[in-house]
Amino acid sequence: MNYLRKFLTGPISHRFSPVVIFWFSLSLTFAAIYGIMALQKAFNGEYIVQDDARQHVFWMQRFVNPDLFPGDYIADYFQSVAPAGYTAVYRGMALLGIEPLLFSKLLPIALALITTIYGFGLTLQLFPVPLAAFISSLLLNQSLWMKFDVVSATPRAFLYPLFVGFLYYLSRNQLVGSCVAIALLGLFYPQYVFIGSALFLFRLISWQSWRISLSRNWRDYLFSGICLAVAFAVMLPYALKTNEYGPVLTAADAVTSPELWPGGRNPFYHENPFYFWLIGERSGILPPVLPPLIWVGIVLPWVCRYPSRFPLVSQLSPAGQVLKNLILAALLMFFTAHSVLFKLHLPSRYIDHSFRIVLAVATGILMAILMDWALKVLTPFSGHRQQLMAAGMMLFFTVALIFYPNYTPSFPRTNYRPGPFPDLYQFFQQQPQDSLIASLSGEANNLPTFSHRSILVGREYAIPYHQGYYREFSQRMRDVIRAQYSGDKTVVQGVIEQYGIDFWLIEQSAFEPGYFARNRWLQQYQPQADEAIASLEAGTVPFVAEAIARCTVFNTGDLWVVQSQCMIND
Repeated sequence: MNYLRKFLTGPISHRFSPVVIFWFSLSLTFAAIYGIMALQKAFNGEYIVQDDARQHVFWMQRFVNPDLFPGDYIADYFQSVAPAGYTAVYRGMALLGIEPLLFSKLLPIALALITTIYGFGLTLQLFPVPLAAFISSLLLNQSLWMKFDVVSATPRAFLYPLFVGFLYYLSRNQLVGSCVAIALLGLFYPQYVFIGSALFLFRLISWQSWRISLSRNWRDYLFSGICLAVAFAVMLPYALKTNEYGPVLTAADAVTSPELWPGGRNPFYHENPFYFWLIGERSGILPPVLPPLIWVGIVLPWVCRYPSRFPLVSQLSPAGQVLKNLILAALLMFFTAHSVLFKLHLPSRYIDHSFRIVLAVATGILMAILMDWALKVLTPFSGHRQQLMAAGMMLFFTVALIFYPNYTPSFPRTNYRPGPFPDLYQFFQQQPQDSLIASLSGEANNLPTFSHRSILVGREYAIPYHQGYYREFSQRMRDVIRAQYSGDKTVVQGVIEQYGIDFWLIEQSAFEPGYFARNRWLQQYQPQADEAIASLEAGTVPFVAEAIARCTVFNTGDLWVVQSQCMIND
């Protein structure tokens, strides 16, 4: 039992001992297993794409073929808001012959492995027990694969390897590593440069017995000053950049936007203030952090108050202050983001990512401390009741840690979306590269990714955070609704000629009175939506519906592809 205790919870004397290599290798093994499970879903068919990648990756096909998406308003917008580092990585892969969609499926496993390396090293730096580092990295991996951040291969996917790496270098007081990490954060996920900057400032402050004092070590000021200068330099281009799709949505305008309420494309507000402030996905201070075992870490401060009962507590490093500072920085940025909506994007992003990292590390440390206590109790000299309790605790932790994901539906959660109409995508691929497709169907969201053709509107691209972009997008939606349900040929002709629409993709149920009731999102585009509903209920046959029989050039499933010029030339 003493040998087992030494192997499992014994502190290490140097970082490359056999026991460290064992637990580190096991951490990478689990990270690779989870990643391979995700890859199996990614390549489970010819037309599969991660949900968020439909926004952030489709336009990068321009790196392969610069003639794609010519004058595409949606593609131009998403290209303009993509961080420079994120764009550079995909561009570099395209130059090497790896298409963006393929790369977006391969990237997550690499990011997860890098996160595992830094997560293991961070925990080991704060608490020199390899078992704790293994548990932390395993829980962090499980957490990452239960949400869609890393698997999305979007800018926020890069946050975890970069920010966990940043925390690792910061905990080791490595100036160069901290500066490089904060610079890369600015190039990939600039919001978290604010978190990093707050951590540099908190290094200069200490809290002891509720007394606040400033550091008296000039090296702390030099370290933080240099790092803050790097953070300022990397954020300066964002501050000076003029966004042609601006200005950023204000809180006064946002509260009246249907897109930001339940039923909209990006629900942020909620009628229930409890939901809004505590558990709202984009607004709340306590968004879901899975797996449930990760929440055990919140009792670590209580356990640390009893070092005589839990002797491994003495191994905690003073560098653990970085986790406390991270919680403070996340809370600070959460309330700051709420106060200046939406200039710092979504408030919950600062809480969600930060707390997930803190809880994973804290739970790994706590479980190692408790297992050490349990192994100490499991000796012939301990009471039977204590032994039973210790054995039960170890069994519960082991089962919950290793086997829980296997009993979670759809683990790993990837949100990969299969394309259900391969024939449709192939048909549009054969059309001219400058073709423009108008549609109210949800299937339009897949066309830019799978067919590499432009669409006029699509729910997936209704992002309201820049008023200039969304104003134009909303107008296009209203025009498409008005034209699709108008009985006047001149109205249809005007919209087609205004935007240069080549094809109209229409669902067979689009002209049924209940179509708008089944597509609640369309109802926010007023008054055109209500006018269309009234027209359908009155039995009016839209001009587009009349043209379907003579102008359909392709059909599959319940979808018709109607040629625009055919409709208006007759």
